[in-house]
Amino acid sequence: MSNLIDTNFAFYSDTPTGKDPDSYSPTLRRYHKLLWSKPLPNGFDFNLTDTTTKVYLHHKSELGEFFLSSDAIAHSYSRLKRMQHIINQIPSKEIDSFFSLSSTIGGYIIFPSNKVDNQMTINGARGFNPKILDRFDLTLECIRRHYFNEDNPLSDTLQRYNDFFSLFQNFQGYVDFFLLQDLVKDDYLSIKFCLPFVGFDNPALPDNIQDYRLYKENMTDFVLARNQRILKVTSGNPLSG
Repeated sequence: MSNLIDTNFAFYSDTPTGKDPDSYSPTLRRYHKLLWSKPLPNGFDFNLTDTTTKVYLHHKSELGEFFLSSDAIAHSYSRLKRMQHIINQIPSKEIDSFFSLSSTIGGYIIFPSNKVDNQMTINGARGFNPKILDRFDLTLECIRRHYFNEDNPLSDTLQRYNDFFSLFQNFQGYVDFFLLQDLVKDDYLSIKFCLPFVGFDNPALPDNIQDYRLYKENMTDFVLARNQRILKVTSGNPLSG
């Protein structure tokens, strides 16, 4: 599979101008299908298909039926209006480099895409929730708390998709399946946050240039490390920790 996955490929390069790679990059969709069609912790194969009409990726078996879509892990926030007072202080080359790295496969994941009871999906909820604002480290902390039955800002949303999270048995199973090990501590009991974390009442977004650069540095390290994991896994040398 290694020759089919290019961890340097930026998905905006095959996405129509003004569109989102999550929906419009054929390479991103193919990579998701290749990477996540594999055995689950329970031993069952989680085979994904891309031929179901109007569905990004689809799985149907004795495990259940799952409709899945792509979502970005890494965000530069360079187009967010409320961040412009910070972004404008940083050289454009620095922002462009971060944006390009964020657009590689290490910066993407899949979540269930079907609405339950006409409520927001995980993708939508984590973007609109003011305590998360698309920060994936904060999202992963919510997912960790979900597995431990602890309250979190995405509790209601994650519970609606509990059948999906149950596929991975526990938080470690989820992290290992999606190659997220570099965003958690070795014991899987805590997250390596991109900014100091004391609770969800703190602002989700960096509020000064120093915090933005800290966020960017930590997210950059994570995406690079995850890309390396993807390379090793697709070369037949999986990393477990």
